[in-house]
Amino acid sequence: MDQNDARVINNGSVPTEVKKWNWGAFQFNIAWGLGNKTYLPLLCLIPIFNIVWIFVCGAKGNEWAWKKGNYQDVQTFKAVQATWNRAGLIMFLITVVLVVLYIAFIGAIIAALVNSVN
Repeated sequence: MDQNDARVINNGSVPTEVKKWNWGAFQFNIAWGLGNKTYLPLLCLIPIFNIVWIFVCGAKGNEWAWKKGNYQDVQTFKAVQATWNRAGLIMFLITVVLVVLYIAFIGAIIAALVNSVN
């Protein structure tokens, strides 16, 4: 694909293959937004609202990045976002494991306290 075709692709319309979930935008929303020159993820700084907005970032992040970026083609875009996606997914999995361990730890402490009272 030559540069003329690339300019036609990134003319504001978003290709179908770009419209996918972005783990990087979901997990690293603010840093991801700054790195991709899209500033809607900064709304994650608003308490309570951010609980919903992180999911919007994950769902719409690729579209925002495509519109703001100066990508030569879809493959280049996917290569850049693949790093963010991989890091975001790994961080998400680590977070889930830590939350499960935390809940188990708190449960063990409560069980020990209840048993010591009896």
